[in-house]
Amino acid sequence: MERITAQFTSNKAERLVAATIRLGRDEVHRGHLLLVNAMHPVRSVKEPAALSPVAAAGGLQVLGPAIELETVCLRQLAALLTAVQALDDIVVVSGYRSQEEQQAIYEGSIRDSGPEYTASYVALPGRSEHQTGLAVDVGERQAGELDFIAPSFPDHGKCLAFKETAARYGFIQRYQEGKRALTGIACEPWHYRYVGTPHAQWMERLGYCLEEYMDDVKRFEFAGGWLQLDREGTRAAVYYVRAEERGLTEIPLPVCEGYQVSGNNVDGFIVTVYGIDDDETKGR
Repeated sequence: MERITAQFTSNKAERLVAATIRLGRDEVHRGHLLLVNAMHPVRSVKEPAALSPVAAAGGLQVLGPAIELETVCLRQLAALLTAVQALDDIVVVSGYRSQEEQQAIYEGSIRDSGPEYTASYVALPGRSEHQTGLAVDVGERQAGELDFIAPSFPDHGKCLAFKETAARYGFIQRYQEGKRALTGIACEPWHYRYVGTPHAQWMERLGYCLEEYMDDVKRFEFAGGWLQLDREGTRAAVYYVRAEERGLTEIPLPVCEGYQVSGNNVDGFIVTVYGIDDDETKGR
């Protein structure tokens, strides 16, 4: 059973800081929660060591042998496909792209499909999530060729099971119906983005796109309210720390069993802590 709540500041005057880590400004552009769109381009070049070939993951159907994904993203994608028993039914159509590859795809789409179609479905070079290695296009396995730009991914069968289960493994449908004014891209049922948990569950629960979540999470700070997820005995909480314009940013951590810190690619860090003490999450 899963419970997602917004918790508020505890009765303590100030939360207990168990540890502090310090990160430079450039770390804002690294992590699983990067917001990449026309306003916020890719700032960090993906290291080859951070990428893994999808074909080597074992059992996954791949449109081409050269497709790669960020390592954690690939591991979770394989787990998701295994969980919904869709290893033979869903094809990985596209993953990581270099700047040069995205440029070629963009120019090819302009040439073959025109500027209006391209503006709807192809991100500008340097502003594509595919350049992070955290975005994956998936399609239903079929007899004919899959459309590379807009593969078929219907609301039935194993594809529907994938959509209904994706958030548990940290994936969101990045471009939803009715969100184009925020994302800049039309609805893409085939384009999934790894953001991790509990972020994917929180976005799914509220119907948020990534732009909305990035804005909303800023309400939750270390000394104030936290977003909290209780899932199968695992307790996690999320809060935001604004990055210093110069020098290092001090990020406080509570007593916890583990944590992750991701830049948002804009102005700060999103902290996820796991195994937190009950006293730290009690409401007023």
